[in-house]
Amino acid sequence: MSAKQFGSNPLAAGIEEIRSSWGWFLALGILFILLGAVCVIGNVSATFATVLVFGWVLLFSGIFALVHAFRTHSWQGFLLSLLSALFRGFTGYLLIRYPLAGAASLTLILASFFIVGGLFRAIGAGMLKFPRWGWSVFSGIVSLVLGIMLLVQMPVSSVWFIGFAIGVDLICDGASLIGFATAIHSLPHLALERAA
Repeated sequence: MSAKQFGSNPLAAGIEEIRSSWGWFLALGILFILLGAVCVIGNVSATFATVLVFGWVLLFSGIFALVHAFRTHSWQGFLLSLLSALFRGFTGYLLIRYPLAGAASLTLILASFFIVGGLFRAIGAGMLKFPRWGWSVFSGIVSLVLGIMLLVQMPVSSVWFIGFAIGVDLICDGASLIGFATAIHSLPHLALERAA
């Protein structure tokens, strides 16, 4: 996209606002690539770490929700709050206690996430056509393929694929962020261009 085309783009004003933060986009992209590489190399460990972290988050949020439910016991929605807290805590406990079964369940959820998220990312980038939008389209297509691959290889894939898929998705997102950061950094300032 040329500088003149970019200047007439409605996203130009928003990008001009975040232009000074291009270094943060670049750093986040590099961090995502490094984390993605760690997840790909240690895919089984990353799978079980994901399941356990998700389980602990659910367990602690269930405990806090249970405390909240009892603190507001006079409220009309007490029973729903209590049941929600118990369900959340119990689900967290099951994920921690049975991480292999939890990995299979999360595999189905992640497959859906990758398919839907990849479609939205690819279509959204294609419609908005921000600088270097092709990287985001590519990232979306990779996520879509990962989700389909995940469903096809069930249940064996649930042991290793979650960590691998998260790693590849992080690498692609990191590349997309690096492309975006370098694009907004290399664009001419709109204020200078308009004055010329």
